[in-house]
Amino acid sequence: MKTRHFLLALLAGPTLLATAGQAAAQQQRPIRLVVPYAAGGPIDVTARMLAERVKDSLGTVIIDNKPGAGGNIGADIVAKAAPDGLTIGIAATATHAVNPWLYSKIPFNAATDFAPITQMVRVPNVLVMNAETAQRLKINSVADLIRYAKANPAKLNYGSGGNGSAGHLAGELFKKQAGIFALHIPYNGGNPAQLALLSGQVDFNFDNLATAAPNIRSGKLKAIAVTTLQRSSAMPELPPVADTLKGFSIDTWWGLVAPAGTPHDVVVKLNQAFVAALNAPETKTRFATLLAEPVANSPEQFGAFMKSELSKYEAVVKATGARVD
Repeated sequence: MKTRHFLLALLAGPTLLATAGQAAAQQQRPIRLVVPYAAGGPIDVTARMLAERVKDSLGTVIIDNKPGAGGNIGADIVAKAAPDGLTIGIAATATHAVNPWLYSKIPFNAATDFAPITQMVRVPNVLVMNAETAQRLKINSVADLIRYAKANPAKLNYGSGGNGSAGHLAGELFKKQAGIFALHIPYNGGNPAQLALLSGQVDFNFDNLATAAPNIRSGKLKAIAVTTLQRSSAMPELPPVADTLKGFSIDTWWGLVAPAGTPHDVVVKLNQAFVAALNAPETKTRFATLLAEPVANSPEQFGAFMKSELSKYEAVVKATGARVD
């Protein structure tokens, strides 16, 4: 009998070793983190920071930049990937809240094709004016801007990085809630829009705080207010637009998602690793240089947040009438 058991163990040995080897190989395979935007931007930079910090708990995380179609190409890659935890991606305001209403056809369902992991970042947007224009028009606050616009109908304009961009949507929501008119002038990207503001071609913009900050600090732009509900730790001296227009809130955010159907325990493992990385003091310090605020939460909290953002931007996009295709 002992001889029989020994022979069976010998026969089973290669199979057991092969299974163990496959499991080890599976664990050693790198995680692919799809960033739906070009390398070098703030989303890419923060993704790389976190990939470096989670390598001890998750192993190698490879950043794969897949820009195009406003982020839709990269998001679609994640949506259609195998739900095994080896492909994850970035969900952002554009891909998961704005684009579903901006594009007539989109290759994925933002509400059902993804498993939320955690939010990563919130970056406030800021209402800015050309400093000389603000001084000439005696505009120092949101109330001043609204008052001037009502007293001088159709005299103000604002720029944005294009139809359907965050700056465009913020401007239209601002006009609607303030009951004013200002002509929208779309540019081909955020940088041209900021140059137009700096040169006085437009009167005001809603810009990303990280992008606008150098010109605010140099005195070329006058910051009026932030678009978050509360003051931002990056520039705590600035009041929120919501102090004047109740409930006004449009900020930029992004986070991590996996394909729908990814096992719950895998999502939990990913969440724990990335939340720990986000809460690390070193991460907060590095994010602060980008004027970005880390936001670490549970998959359920991030999922509920994305659902509310998707609903909010449906009304905003439809109110602007903006379309991309």
